[in-house]
Amino acid sequence: MAALVNCAGNDDIGPGGPLFSSLMDSSLLLSLTYNFDAYCPPSKRTRISPLTCKAGEKTADEKQQLRSIDTLPDECLFEILRRLPGDKERSNSACVSKRWLMLLCSIRSSELAARKKHRNESAKNPLPDLNKDVSEDEQESENNGYLTRRLDAEEATDIRLASIALGTCSRGGLGKLVIRGSNSTQVTDVGLSAIAHGCPSLRALSMWKVPLITDAGLSEIADGCPLLEKLDLCQCPQISDKGLIAVAQKCPILTSLTIESCSSVGNEGLQAIGRCCPKLKSVTIKNCLHVGDQGITSLVSSASSSLERIKLQTLSISDVALAVVGHYGKNIIDLSLSGLQNVYEKGFWVMGSTLGLRKLRSISITCCNGLTDIALQAIAKGSPILKHLFVRKSCYLSDSGLSAFAESAKELENLHLEDCNQITLIGVLGALSKCSTQLKSLSLVRCLGIKDIAFAPVQLPSCMSLRSLTIRDCPGVTSASLQVVGKICPQLQNIDLSGQVGVTDTFLLPLIKSSDVGFVHVNLSGCVNVTDDLVTTLVKAHGSTLKMLNLHGCKKITDRSLLAIADGCSVIEDLDLSSCSVSDYGVAVLASARQLQLQILSLASCSKVTVKSLPFLGNLGQSMVGLNLQHCSLISTRGMKLLEEKLWWCDIIS
Repeated sequence: MAALVNCAGNDDIGPGGPLFSSLMDSSLLLSLTYNFDAYCPPSKRTRISPLTCKAGEKTADEKQQLRSIDTLPDECLFEILRRLPGDKERSNSACVSKRWLMLLCSIRSSELAARKKHRNESAKNPLPDLNKDVSEDEQESENNGYLTRRLDAEEATDIRLASIALGTCSRGGLGKLVIRGSNSTQVTDVGLSAIAHGCPSLRALSMWKVPLITDAGLSEIADGCPLLEKLDLCQCPQISDKGLIAVAQKCPILTSLTIESCSSVGNEGLQAIGRCCPKLKSVTIKNCLHVGDQGITSLVSSASSSLERIKLQTLSISDVALAVVGHYGKNIIDLSLSGLQNVYEKGFWVMGSTLGLRKLRSISITCCNGLTDIALQAIAKGSPILKHLFVRKSCYLSDSGLSAFAESAKELENLHLEDCNQITLIGVLGALSKCSTQLKSLSLVRCLGIKDIAFAPVQLPSCMSLRSLTIRDCPGVTSASLQVVGKICPQLQNIDLSGQVGVTDTFLLPLIKSSDVGFVHVNLSGCVNVTDDLVTTLVKAHGSTLKMLNLHGCKKITDRSLLAIADGCSVIEDLDLSSCSVSDYGVAVLASARQLQLQILSLASCSKVTVKSLPFLGNLGQSMVGLNLQHCSLISTRGMKLLEEKLWWCDIIS
């Protein structure tokens, strides 16, 4: 101390002085300040501190900077954040960092509601002020699930889901969430848990190709979203029966379930759904290898009082499952069966013969070898109000079976046959002769057995009720077949002959002239031999009723057809001229027809349409909603942009 008092001056304690060398410890220097009083006149603070700190030591500013709320552990920060008063404050706080966002999303809505109720009860407010606007808390309480959110591919992340969960709380509540992922999608149970905690109003959840979601995430949804009504799972390999059991136990008002390509789902999950979901109306099970008779029979028998729609595709089920469907499906109105290779004729026959499908209105059977003539007849007898039949890729269905079915199906309105090569034109005519007066639509697609007949029957059936006829990609249908159709169906309004390359003007003219009511929709796409003569005749006969005309790929169609359409069509709305030989002149004529109210026009791959057509296309009018100019190489990019600016309300594809 004596040395300190007797110091000569500043040099003794300056750098290099005798005192400085003995007091290198910064803590000692700081301790001296408590016993040292000196007058210091006010001066400007130096930018660099004269004291030098040892390596590894933190300055006072750094220590002060660390004194932040982020230094708190998650448990403490969680307690602070969950005391925020409203949804707006929570949304603003979530913008601080990802950590705050995830912590806020871990707070269950039930906890917030309970705290809000406690706060309102503890507040001693007198009579409300009627002049005051509704408070934010009262507005935020009405989360009825009006919002829909969809995430595709790279958009689907846990952070995005957390943001959705927090952001929709004060905007009506999330009602429907759709996640369309990919093999690289990073959505995990963490993101799904955020939705479960923050969106109790969720009613529909659809997840496609989300490989990282497990039973834990689905269980969180079941716990936090008891109002869930629709669940759609596709390619979710880590979701098993455990997740479905949780949904069954916690979501009793589930009405629709779709499970597709979920390799871990088996019978136990479906059994639980059948037992615990009394309001289940629609079930779709596709390509689930571990689902068998036990799961399907238990589900159908348990939910028989409510189940209305069933779709079973590529499952390892047998005749037993179809027998149970036929016996317990007393409320089923729509049934779809596809790729059931282990179901034979007996299964279909028993399903129809049990007389349980009394309310069935529509049935679709695809690629099922068990569908035979006897089986189809049994289905018709067991379903007295059946209106729609769709049969695809049936190897054993023949003319006799089709005729017997038509005789029993008294209420049939729509008959669709696709890839049924045992069906011939004689069988179709026989079915038309026995069909009821309710049949309105007949579709024949890729039925190679349907060919022109050498002679027409003496007595042709009359089908006055038929309004729509589709003959697509049936190469054997040419002249004689269409002439017969025109004679027996004089009330046709909709004709689809797409892909019939053998059809010519001569063959179609009798069909056009035979209609008594006027064509409304005509599809001749792919009929490469159709010319302007046919279009001119069609417009003269049906121009006052024609609303849709598809001439895609008819390369013999030129501006002459557009002249006829502009002059004779008054109600046409949809015109497809893709890959036709029309030019700028034809477009100009079409645009100048003021009586036309075109809504959709396609000029894709029209090589003669150039930039000169753009002014005329711009004058098509306010009725245009769709314009297709793809592969029109003579239209520049700049011209296309100018057209888009002029027709700003129209959806232009270029």
